[in-house]
Amino acid sequence: MRIAVLAGALALMVGTPAQAQQTMLDARTAQAIVAGCAAHATTKKQSHAIAVVDVGGHLIAALKMDRSSSGAMDFSIEKAVAVAAWGFPTAGMEEAATGTPGFARAPNVVTVAGGVPVWSTDGRTRLGGVGASGEDPKDDAACAEAGIRASGLRTARAT
Repeated sequence: MRIAVLAGALALMVGTPAQAQQTMLDARTAQAIVAGCAAHATTKKQSHAIAVVDVGGHLIAALKMDRSSSGAMDFSIEKAVAVAAWGFPTAGMEEAATGTPGFARAPNVVTVAGGVPVWSTDGRTRLGGVGASGEDPKDDAACAEAGIRASGLRTARAT
């Protein structure tokens, strides 16, 4: 009985991503995203700079893994801010820039993969963005996606 009470109290303190629908990206969830991305990178023997921002583009959590450059950290923040502003991955911004006159010069446009938006568990609310940089752009994007999934959130709007 005592163990069950302690386990219940711990669950309340720690929480789980599926407990309640998130309407904003908090520090705990942002740290879970960073941890998930870093774990993914470690298994691949990669080193990324990782940034998590809220929907307004404000930095909530970041990690510059060993062997990442300061330039990679700056670029990861730019990628995160871009997807927070536009709501779709930076991998799609190159095509959008090609097909939409003026888009390439719009604020917060990054045409390199590695920025992925963060959506609520039901895919209805955009919560922010994750940027990863330091490896091949496809690996950067995979890292960001893995971090978001590890936190229990979505990488795309529900259709």
